[in-house]
Amino acid sequence: MRFLFSLFVSFFTVYTLTIRSSFAQEIDLDAGAQIFSDNCAACHIGGNNSVNPTKTLKLEVLHEFSRDSFDAIKYQVSNGGGGMPAFGDKFSEEEICNVASFVLDTAKNNSW
Repeated sequence: MRFLFSLFVSFFTVYTLTIRSSFAQEIDLDAGAQIFSDNCAACHIGGNNSVNPTKTLKLEVLHEFSRDSFDAIKYQVSNGGGGMPAFGDKFSEEEICNVASFVLDTAKNNSW
């Protein structure tokens, strides 16, 4: 029993350290804005959506469609769906994090 407890504590420690290192990545909102401008603005100019006008990037709409979190936006950018292409193969992890942070920050500040 003591062995299992030690094993659990070891795995938990490694898991915690891994999670912390992934969150330690610095976010660059300016880089995210540039990526958005270069790759997303054609369909999402001003936070709108030219493909599906009901699914804008406004915070209340993101909330309505459960896309009002960093992880949800990052998933959408990476995997696409609903007419949006996937960018997971085009952008690095850092670029995806930057653009997801930019979108969420802009929506939360009602800056579209």
